Amino acid sequence: YVGSGHSDLRAWTPQRYGTLHGYKQDLLDVLDALGHEQVVFIGHSISGSIGALASIERPELFERLILVGPSPRFINDGDYVGGFERQDVMDLLDLMDRNMVGWAEMLAPLVVKTATRPERVAEMRESLCAGDPAIVRRFAEVVFLSDIRAELPRVPASVLIMQCADDAVAPLGVGDYLLRHLPRSRLVRMAATGHCPHLSHPEETLLHICAELERPVVAAAA
Repeated sequence: YVGSGHSDLRAWTPQRYGTLHGYKQDLLDVLDALGHEQVVFIGHSISGSIGALASIERPELFERLILVGPSPRFINDGDYVGGFERQDVMDLLDLMDRNMVGWAEMLAPLVVKTATRPERVAEMRESLCAGDPAIVRRFAEVVFLSDIRAELPRVPASVLIMQCADDAVAPLGVGDYLLRHLPRSRLVRMAATGHCPHLSHPEETLLHICAELERPVVAAAA
């Protein structure tokens, strides 16, 4: 994403990337530049929301979506349990303003959640601290305050939901919610714990992805 990794930070503006739609448009621009259609999109966490929004706008570009630890909304709302109270998120953003390193130290073990792979926790911690702090802070705000629940019934593509066990960021109920509201979806419960199974449990993650690629696409309702 623009603003992350080794991307050109000069291309980032708060206007374009103040919502998920700027990132969605980047995805569509890349697919158009490559001339690809009917792609298999694999997205982790908030990337699942970005892929879902892109598939609504340009359904011809997507054959299926494979969503790893997705969540349409991270904040609890009435009967909907997203994993965080709103005040928890505001406190998290406040901590980022005051102490970015402390924020990463707190969040990394919560996200990766495996005592057997401490190197993965360290990798996540370093990743969270990488990049321009102001951009990282703004992206975190966009992510944690996003809500695409109303858009889910409009997602046209076949969707695999890969739900992790003991995931504090996207609890089990989130997977059930997505299954009920995505028209062409199926849910896989993973043995992997935490929110980043591609880091903590890559073998199982790859197994489910490969199995999905061998399955027929879920047919649209008549």
